[in-house]
Amino acid sequence: MSSPIRCMIIEDEPLAQNVLKKYIDEVPSLGLIAVCSNAMEAQDIVQTKNIQLLFLDINLPKLSGVNFLKTLPDPPLVIFTTAYPEFAVEGFELDAIDYLVKPISFERFLKAINKVLNKKSRQPGNLPEDKNADDFILLKADKKVYKINLEDILYAEATGDYVKVITLEGQYTANITLKKLLEDLPASDFIRVHKSYIISASKIKFFEGNYIKVGQTDIPIGAAFREEIFSRFKEKNI
Repeated sequence: MSSPIRCMIIEDEPLAQNVLKKYIDEVPSLGLIAVCSNAMEAQDIVQTKNIQLLFLDINLPKLSGVNFLKTLPDPPLVIFTTAYPEFAVEGFELDAIDYLVKPISFERFLKAINKVLNKKSRQPGNLPEDKNADDFILLKADKKVYKINLEDILYAEATGDYVKVITLEGQYTANITLKKLLEDLPASDFIRVHKSYIISASKIKFFEGNYIKVGQTDIPIGAAFREEIFSRFKEKNI
C-alpha cells in the first residue's frame, strides 16, 4: 500500500482550516503534515518536510497564495481554496490541480482529491508496480469514504439521484451523478454505453444485439451511444 500523500494547509481563516483538517482526516490516502496561517510561515516547511500537496488560500496576509506559489522553485501539487471565484483563471495558469470555492463541500473536496490521485499515478518516473497502487478512486457511500480499485469495478448504474457502483467485491451507492463519476474515471478504461450505465472496458465478455455482457449482467446499449461504442472497439478489433 502506498504511503499517504503529505499535505499542508496554508489558510488564515480558522473555520476554513478546521473544515480542511476534518476532510483530510477522513481520507486514508492523505496525511496532514502542517497548518500555517500565512505564506511566510510556510516557506521553510514546504521545502524541508517533503510536502506533496498544498491546500493554498489565495487571499492571504502579506503574500498572496498565487505570489507565494510563484516563489517556489519546485512546487508541490496545489489545490487553491478561496471565497473569490474570479481568481480561478490565474490559479489554473499556474497548473493548479483544482480550485475549491468556499464553503467547500466534502463531495467537491473528494473530486479534487481524485484529480490529485489520477495525476500522481501518471507522473513521469513512477514505476509500473508503484503506479498500480494509486489506481483507485475515492467514493463516499453509506457515510463512509471507500477506496475502490479501478480494476475491481464492473459497471456503474444511475438510479434516481444515486449511482450504484458494482465491483467484484460488492456494490456501493453514492449520491452523485453518472456524469460526475465518469469525470473521475480514466477515459481509456471506462465508457458510457447508456444514459444510465458506465462500464469497465476490460470487463466486457461479449456484445449481443443491443446488450453488452459485463460479468453476469446484460447492460443495455443506448441508441445515442451505439455508434461511438462500436467505433471505439472496432479500432481495437474487439
